[in-house]
Amino acid sequence: MNPSDIPRTAWQALRRFLRKPDRLWSQHTLALFLAAVPAAVLLYVLALVPFTPAISDIRKAKTDQPAQLVSSDGRLLAEYKWVNREWVPLDAIAPAVVDALIATEDHRFYEHFGLDWRRTLSAVVRTAGGDRQGGSTITQQLARNLYPEEIGRAPTLTRKLKEAITALKIEWSYSKDEILETYLNTVPFLYNAYGIEMAARTYFDKSADKLTVLESATLIGMLKGTAYYNPVLNPERAQARRNTVLAQMKKRGKLAAAEYDTLAKRPLRIRFERQSEVAGLAPHLAQQLRRQLIDWADRNGYSLYSDGLVVRTTIDGRLQEIATQAVQRQGRALQGVADGAWAPRGVWGPKSTLVQQLVRESARYEKAVAAGGEPDAVLQDLLQDAAFLRELRAAKTRVQAGFMALDPRSGAVLAWVGSRDYGSDPFDHVQAARRQPGSTFKPFVYGAAFAKGMLPTDTLLDTSVEIPLGGKRVWRPTDGNTPPSEGPMQLRDGLAYSKNTITVQLMQQVGPERVAQLARAMGVRESKLEPVPALALGTSDVTLKEMVAAYGTIASAGSYRAPQVITRIEDKEGRLLEEFKAAPSERALGLTAAQELRDALRGVVDKGTGAAIRSRYGITADVAGKTGTTQDNTDGWFILMHPQLVAGAWVGFNDARITLRSDYWGQGAHSALPMVGDVFRQALRAKLIDARERFVDEEESSWAGRTAGAVSALRNWVYDLFGRPTGEQAGPAGAPEPELPRAPAPPASAASAPLESERPEITDAPLVPLQEVAPRAPVPVEPPVWMTEPDGPQPEPGMVTTEPVHRGVVVPSPWESPPQ
Repeated sequence: MNPSDIPRTAWQALRRFLRKPDRLWSQHTLALFLAAVPAAVLLYVLALVPFTPAISDIRKAKTDQPAQLVSSDGRLLAEYKWVNREWVPLDAIAPAVVDALIATEDHRFYEHFGLDWRRTLSAVVRTAGGDRQGGSTITQQLARNLYPEEIGRAPTLTRKLKEAITALKIEWSYSKDEILETYLNTVPFLYNAYGIEMAARTYFDKSADKLTVLESATLIGMLKGTAYYNPVLNPERAQARRNTVLAQMKKRGKLAAAEYDTLAKRPLRIRFERQSEVAGLAPHLAQQLRRQLIDWADRNGYSLYSDGLVVRTTIDGRLQEIATQAVQRQGRALQGVADGAWAPRGVWGPKSTLVQQLVRESARYEKAVAAGGEPDAVLQDLLQDAAFLRELRAAKTRVQAGFMALDPRSGAVLAWVGSRDYGSDPFDHVQAARRQPGSTFKPFVYGAAFAKGMLPTDTLLDTSVEIPLGGKRVWRPTDGNTPPSEGPMQLRDGLAYSKNTITVQLMQQVGPERVAQLARAMGVRESKLEPVPALALGTSDVTLKEMVAAYGTIASAGSYRAPQVITRIEDKEGRLLEEFKAAPSERALGLTAAQELRDALRGVVDKGTGAAIRSRYGITADVAGKTGTTQDNTDGWFILMHPQLVAGAWVGFNDARITLRSDYWGQGAHSALPMVGDVFRQALRAKLIDARERFVDEEESSWAGRTAGAVSALRNWVYDLFGRPTGEQAGPAGAPEPELPRAPAPPASAASAPLESERPEITDAPLVPLQEVAPRAPVPVEPPVWMTEPDGPQPEPGMVTTEPVHRGVVVPSPWESPPQ
């Protein structure tokens, strides 16, 4: 029988007994009945005991230790806490706090053993008379606060009995001072403040041992109802309740009458400051790992929040700190550019179509309309609210960034910075954000070409390209305002200078499906890639983590190694609970093709769009990399490879309609590259990586690889002698095409949003400090490159839009047929 059914069963038996008219009441029967009632209650209480927290659990509540995330060099990266609390001993709490608590909540605290029978009986009598009163002692309140799920909060007899039993257990396990200390360190005070220490900091900007009598009375007064007596939102109620606490202190001899008269007249003085949880060195990474660690703890019988687990990671604490500082520095500099670009009233003002749309999307607008406001009137009111528009602009034009670094030899993640500041930007831009990679995706096109047998020295004509798409549609990708040279260009130079015309021609020869397949094999395994021609220019959304992992494959000569973060988990005594080995490497790209691709990417930093790595940051080590910029300078990317370190950065805004409004600062070479360059420079100086290490090319052992290279070399020799065949610019006619390794298919739910083209990356613009360059005026929107006919002046309706792509929203692909 369920213990909760006992009272109902006893009551039903009593009713049956009383309904019998011929039942004669005797003294013996009455005595048995009166004895049965307390016996039934006692039996019910005993039945409830197993359903209350065990003594061992109560002892554990005081010694909870959150799991710690630790770097490879022993630095604390983060802690996994239930709540934002800092435990302080009783002697570090102002005596006035204890006096106010006991005088108000439980003045016979030192006289009872967990239950105050006199107070309980008084509460029952008053409640029966219509004046509801609480009769819980401090110990009973502690039991309810510590174990809300086991005890519950419903106003029932069962709950009160569970609470009483647990209070008796607590009194048996703790001394009175321990009970007070535990109570004051676990009680909630709103605004993510748990315990008296965090409450003191939140409401009075001081520690608990510095609280005055007035401040102590204010905080203890909140315990009757933290929201109702909130001193921030309800100061008058809070002050009245504070004076009630002072009166109780006077009544119990803790405050002299004269002192009470003086204090009760004083105003409520609050110095409110919301306390943020201490984030640690890698807060975004900690949040990404939380669910995985909770699952592990559940499977193995541990608590992530209380068992003191130590989770050791591959993160290098020194590199993590360097990366965090580099992201913050460049983020502040770019924020100055953004603030200047969006400050003019003509750009951010009531007449702006974008501003009007952003206002309509704001929570304040939606709330006002939901309350019955007329949409147009609400819009106009908000557009005239200067303070609201400033707040909206600050939120929407906040520059965002992400940074990740790993060791390509093992896949070990060495640094992970999810945003400029976790407190302001908790969203992780390393793994959670999907953005278009722009030209950083081009190496997959060249890798597929080299795997097919082409060579970096093969040439393509730098000329205008037209790609028929069917339905009288033609795609004409360009390099912005830079006209084609109409001369031959080697593939490695096309990659170094990030030429769209060369890359798209190469995509035609290898095919979008093959490029997407290679990208998945190399590391882009979670995002969906659209196998369309524009994929060559990076139009499918991916994560920074995927791109850095894929470049790690290039750095390790074609061997993919899954990124690893956790190496081992220990208990609080240092005993090993589980060790995690690095995943085995997978051959994603042939050795020769991978080394050719890696060598071609050296040209990016030696003479191409990433030359600032050499000229500005003075890095002479053997490095290779790639810049990336998406249409309208929405996203800026840069990824750099070294034999011991691969690092990448992304810069942009959470809303893709917002940009830096500068063709200079919007380029990945000027927005994202400085973060990576700064980290590499400091890592080399600190000898975290060796400047003497070089990429080593090995001989291809496979027959297919050797044959492809020989055929390609022979083809180029024939072309040099007799000229290139008509209609073919490069690529062997019948060279063997080795199969690319197949990676797991990405989830179907991931969405991508193709763009029409990519702006060129500026390579000849001077590299000068940020503060010396004034924000540039917005560049007029160029006509779309999609045309309905080769010479048609207008795009086909429904095929192309000049509106920006919204991240996270599936939009119609420009490859689909236009609506009829």
